[in-house]
Amino acid sequence: MPILRIEHRVPDYDAWRHAFDNDPLDRKGSGVVRYQVLRSVEDPNFVMIDLDLGTNEEAEAMLAELRQLWAGPGKAVTNNPQARIVEFVDSEEL
Repeated sequence: MPILRIEHRVPDYDAWRHAFDNDPLDRKGSGVVRYQVLRSVEDPNFVMIDLDLGTNEEAEAMLAELRQLWAGPGKAVTNNPQARIVEFVDSEEL
């Protein structure tokens, strides 16, 4: 299952979270089956988002939509967004 990993700073976490919660790209309709939001302990305005998608094609389409969003209205709530499609390899509890 591909994961779209997104990382960026936000000027105002609450404003960003409001925009994220409004779901402008229709995550569920775009194939996202689960997501998680993380914040840096050292810098709470640095966020990381993992979007789990069903297929690589859905992940690539979501990334293309995100890039359009970031070039337009998303500029107001993100700074230097970075994203890549990754895959889960391994996990172990110790």
